[in-house]
Amino acid sequence: MSEVYAARRTRLRERSAAAGAEAALVSRPANVRYLCGAAPRGAVLLLGAADDPGDLLVCPEDPAESGGGASLFLSHGLKGMAGAPIDDALRLMPLPAAETDAAVAAAAVAERAGAASLAVEEHHLSVARHRTLRAAAPRLRLADLGCAVEQLRLVKDEEEISCLRIAAEIADQALGELLESILVGRTERHLALELERRLIDHGADGPALPTAVGCGPNAGRARHTPTDRRVEEGDFLCVCLGANYRGYRCEVGRTFVIGTTPADWQIELYELVFAAQRAGREALLPGAAYRDVDRAARHVLDAAGYGEGFGARTGHGVGLEIDEDPRLAPSAMGKLDACVPVTVEPGVHLPGRGGVRIDDTLVVRPEADGGPELLTITTKELLAL
Repeated sequence: MSEVYAARRTRLRERSAAAGAEAALVSRPANVRYLCGAAPRGAVLLLGAADDPGDLLVCPEDPAESGGGASLFLSHGLKGMAGAPIDDALRLMPLPAAETDAAVAAAAVAERAGAASLAVEEHHLSVARHRTLRAAAPRLRLADLGCAVEQLRLVKDEEEISCLRIAAEIADQALGELLESILVGRTERHLALELERRLIDHGADGPALPTAVGCGPNAGRARHTPTDRRVEEGDFLCVCLGANYRGYRCEVGRTFVIGTTPADWQIELYELVFAAQRAGREALLPGAAYRDVDRAARHVLDAAGYGEGFGARTGHGVGLEIDEDPRLAPSAMGKLDACVPVTVEPGVHLPGRGGVRIDDTLVVRPEADGGPELLTITTKELLAL
C-alpha cells in the first residue's frame, strides 16, 4: 500500500501546484488517512513542492491517547490500512503536547523551508484557526485547497472496495442474526445495542454510523434515535446499521413486520418504497447524473402521492466517512464514475403510523461488467418476524 499512498499524494501535489501553491496542508482527518494510511488524533500532513516530495506528518504527542499518537508510531513504525507500512518518504514530526496545534506547526515549517504559498483546507479550518496560521507564518500566502482530496477520494480502488465489501458482509451478518431472535417486547434501544455488539463480534472496528432502530410510529424516520418503545405485534420495524472495517464504512437498512401477516396498507407502502429503491439502483451507471438517480427513485413515490414523505435525497457516497460525496439529490451537480460506492435509501414515514426505509450500499459498475455491484445482500422481501 505504500506505493498507493505515495501516488495519491503525488496527484494532490500536482493539483496544488497547478493552482499556484508551493505546498499544501491537509488537516481533515479522513483526508489525512487517505493520503497516509493512518491519522493519529490531531495530525496534519504537509505536502512539499513537486521537486521536494519529502512529505511531513505532524503528530501531537499525547501519552494518554490510547488510539496511538506520535510516540506509538515512532516505537512501532508507521502502519497504514491492512497493516502495510506507509511510504518511507513520509517523514514524522512529533509535536510536544505543550506546543501549539499541528497545523500551526506545519505552516511554520513550510515558511522556514522557503515556501511562498500554502494551500489549506479552508472548509475544515475554523476562522480562529485560520487567523492563527496567518499569525504563525506571516510571510506565507494562504490559498484554498478546496475539496481536492475529497475529489480524489470519490473513485475507489479495488483495495478500498474490498474493505467496503467486508464491511457489508459484517453488517449483513449482524442483521441476519437479529432477525432470528425474539423481537416482541424488546426496546428499540436494546436492539440497537445488540446490533452494535454483533458488529464487533464479527470483526468490525465499530459501527459506521449510529444504529437506528424504529418500530411502530417511529418506523421509517430517517436517522431515528432509538427510544425505550417496545416492539409490538403488527409493528413495522425499521433497522439501519453499518460496519466500519479498516476505516471504510457501509450501511444497510431494512423494514419488517412483527409477528403477524402484514396489513394491506403496509404491503402497499412497502412495495412502493421497494419499487423506488429498485429504480434508483438500476439508474446507477457510469455517466448518470446524480440528480437523475434521485429523480428515478423519487418519481415512483411522487406518482403515488408520497413525494412529501420522501426526504431530501435518495443516497450518498460512502468510504472513509459514512456520508461523503456524491450526493444523490434533486439539485446535485455532477455525473457518476465507475468504482464509486453509494447508498440508495428511499423511505416514507407516515406520522402516527410508521413507515418504510430500504437502504443498500452499491458500487457503480458499467453495464459490460454487470451493472451496479450490490454489497449489502440481506433479503428485501417483506418478512413477518
